[in-house]
Amino acid sequence: MSTRRKAREAAFEMLFQWEMSRDAPAEIQSRYWAAAKSKTGADFANELFTGAVASAAELDELIRAHSQHWRLERMAATDRNLLRLAVHELRAHPETPPAVVINETLEIARKYATADSVEFINGVLDAIRRSLEAKRD
Repeated sequence: MSTRRKAREAAFEMLFQWEMSRDAPAEIQSRYWAAAKSKTGADFANELFTGAVASAAELDELIRAHSQHWRLERMAATDRNLLRLAVHELRAHPETPPAVVINETLEIARKYATADSVEFINGVLDAIRRSLEAKRD
């Protein structure tokens, strides 16, 4: 598993903890890394996590706008947090090809979510990707 994938997975796990507890991001990071077996990719993971938390309201609006017939509150927490993380990365790291961000997110979804979730996440991320690209043009 690549360093970036490990970092994305760590960021997802912290984001999930944040949503469940609403503890301060610094507290979640401290607990997470204290218990982690490896700190590989910690800087990138922390950046993804804190960025997603800081822009959660904006991310949620984008996700709502591109997830047809789904209310954010009704989505599985796993799906919602994978979407937040991926959308944050798509917006904050334009140097990373969108296909890479989406593929990495789908690989993490295969580990933590259901097969239906993988298809759902793919569809929403593809719609958001197209929307973001149209704004850049």
